[in-house]
Amino acid sequence: MDALLATIPSPDRGVWYLGPLPLRAYALCIIAGIIVAIWWGERRWVERGGIKGEVTDIAVWAVPFGLVGGRLYHVITDNQKYFGPGKNPLAALEIWNGGLGIWGAIALGAVGAWIGCRRKGIPLPAMADALAPGIVAAQAIGRLGNYFNQELYGGDTTLPWGLEIYRRVTPEGREDALAGVAIDHTPIQIVHPTFLYELIWNLGVALLIVWADRKFRLGHGRVFALYVAGYTAGRFWIELMRTDEATLILGTRVNVFVSALVFFGAVAYFIIAKSRGEREDVAALRGTVDPDAPQDTAEDKAEDAEAAKSEETESVAATSEGDAEKKNSPESVKPE
Repeated sequence: MDALLATIPSPDRGVWYLGPLPLRAYALCIIAGIIVAIWWGERRWVERGGIKGEVTDIAVWAVPFGLVGGRLYHVITDNQKYFGPGKNPLAALEIWNGGLGIWGAIALGAVGAWIGCRRKGIPLPAMADALAPGIVAAQAIGRLGNYFNQELYGGDTTLPWGLEIYRRVTPEGREDALAGVAIDHTPIQIVHPTFLYELIWNLGVALLIVWADRKFRLGHGRVFALYVAGYTAGRFWIELMRTDEATLILGTRVNVFVSALVFFGAVAYFIIAKSRGEREDVAALRGTVDPDAPQDTAEDKAEDAEAAKSEETESVAATSEGDAEKKNSPESVKPE
């Protein structure tokens, strides 16, 4: 009884209905994370010399690409959930039921960000550095969606922060962990809340990279590399604790291998990019012009050129007159 009182209760459901409209906690957490990432990234980008509103412009490309990439990675690595005897391939499109792979989201999201940056004339590494803390904070918020879905947890535990798992059923009496509701709040299992471990770890990574960025003035994509290295270091050991179904390689979850490979790649980039020097000046690098500042028209430029030419002519004439007066002055005559 004492152990039960010390555990973490799960929500009784992950979906609420406003009439026929479903409100899914997982989707709301993803949206909240995106908003935080854009807001924080915007502030950091302006501090680095960027123009307000550009992060939103980039997000228009990066967010859809990231969602598609995250779903593709999930479907590919967990294909047994959607393909095969008795499976429904169309369920692979039901993103609202959970299932986004961060590796695919970052990879394809980066492609979208690259397209957006090229269209705006923005250096991608500088933009990535501005966005990094917001991205990992968004991942932390997104993990709350796994909490509401009662998914991505670890093995049984007697620790006081163990997570209670309930049996959820639909109105028809069918067991459904995602769409069902827990009528009986007696836990059927008490497990490691690996979603919570990752949430806390991600917030720690966000604080780390903000501190390191301010302390060492990191640039050229090194903040983003530090974020990737920090995140994958945590994901490596957290992934080993998870017990949900996953694709295995040599008896080990595929994401464990991916975490290790990406970690070493991020560390290598962080070290190599140091040779590029101090943090880049975004305004100078891309020739930033404030769009709210008044711009010279063609007529203004012509008048400025004419005025400069006139000033140059007057200066030459004044110099010539001065030389002539000096030559004819008494002081300029030398005694024989």
